[in-house]
Amino acid sequence: MARIAIVGGHGKIAQLLIGQLAGAGHTPVALIRKPEQVADLEQLGAETAIVDIENDDAATFAQAFAGADAVVFAAGGGADGDIARKKSVDLGGSVKSVDGAKQAGVSRFVQVSAISVDEPVADDAGDVWKAYVEAKRDADTQLRDSGLDWTIVRPGGLTDDPATGQVALAEKVERGDVPRADVAAFIVAALDDPRTVGKQWELVGGSTPLADAISSAT
Repeated sequence: MARIAIVGGHGKIAQLLIGQLAGAGHTPVALIRKPEQVADLEQLGAETAIVDIENDDAATFAQAFAGADAVVFAAGGGADGDIARKKSVDLGGSVKSVDGAKQAGVSRFVQVSAISVDEPVADDAGDVWKAYVEAKRDADTQLRDSGLDWTIVRPGGLTDDPATGQVALAEKVERGDVPRADVAAFIVAALDDPRTVGKQWELVGGSTPLADAISSAT
């Protein structure tokens, strides 16, 4: 069984991922900023490590990644209007996680990005959205160039609906929504499937069973 470090360990996708990994016999290690979140995550089946994604350095990430078989970057700067946090969390946190993984000797890295971030941003989209898209896009670019065994998933609009197990997965898909639980299920499947290394896919709800969608996309 694998030991999986999860950056952004208290996020909605991360908490679903923890439950799925623990249920499959893996050991999730949730990187979190707030000590008061420890008990909740331990109840889900995770070990925890206290890391401040914005203020700690890559060496601190490496310490938290020690002994891990893979790193999942599932952090985000939130939906508020803080442009600086898009750069410090969505981009800066990813870059430090990549560097920390290298220092810790962890080659497998799965990153949660967002659909269509390579496309131009509309002029009327607003500065916050533009900062978010640019941060996700640049984080993906740096991960692809990192030399790690990476997989990037770019989900559509995230919902809290129950998992369906039915998705559309390809380099480009029509915009749509997808349950966070299905994104978590994709991450679990990707971690176990070497065919997903070096792949970047968009993911939305669809009509194809997840395992079949991965097989068709690889």
